[in-house]
Amino acid sequence: MIDEAQAILGYRFNDEALLREALTHASIADHRVNSNERMEFLGDSILGFLVSEHLFVNFPDDLEGDLTKLKSAVVSRKVCAAISQRLDLCSLMSLGKGMTNRPKLPQSVAAAVLESIIAAIYLDGGIDQVRDFLIRQVQPFIDEAAQTAHQYNFKSVLQQHAQRHMNSNPVYMLLDEKGPDHSKAFQVCVEIDGCRYESAWANSKKEAEQQSALLALQRLGVISEHETDQNGQAQATEQSEQSER
Repeated sequence: MIDEAQAILGYRFNDEALLREALTHASIADHRVNSNERMEFLGDSILGFLVSEHLFVNFPDDLEGDLTKLKSAVVSRKVCAAISQRLDLCSLMSLGKGMTNRPKLPQSVAAAVLESIIAAIYLDGGIDQVRDFLIRQVQPFIDEAAQTAHQYNFKSVLQQHAQRHMNSNPVYMLLDEKGPDHSKAFQVCVEIDGCRYESAWANSKKEAEQQSALLALQRLGVISEHETDQNGQAQATEQSEQSER
């Protein structure tokens, strides 16, 4: 069972007792302190920290409120349970008779065992090991949440695409500005890894950057189509990330 668990997790423990504890439900432990409940507490905090760190680094243009919404969508019992079920972690657990007789374990149990596993990897191998394991598991959920949240944020979509596929970050360059101070227009282009894309004009630097990001996404083939909504804003259907998932 321990070997099977380590194969599923893609991580080999130095101290297998930590893994056993993470997989031990309170229903079978001789005392609740010997179950995975304490690890669940620690794992929950580590999960929140690592997802927050990942979002902070990978969504540099998002404000606090945007990051909080993304985090809430990813760090949830529903997502943790989904990951746990995909890895089939519940089948590895040591459960009491009252739990094994159930046709299906509660979502809370599935979510808790993932958090316990997170804590166990952290205690055994440190933060880098658990970061590697965790981000691989939550990335599809981050992509899904970001796609919805960033429907109109072309800079964020371009940032994600450039980091993942081009190993680089977009750089926005102010090329020109015209008009009086109270009504200026700005020309901006984006450059990625030495390649400069078509520039865009707008009445604010922020909007010019968004439009230049849109032009780059179209040039890169990331956005397959765009149309204008009732407010005249460009909408995008970003399909390259979907096709990978």
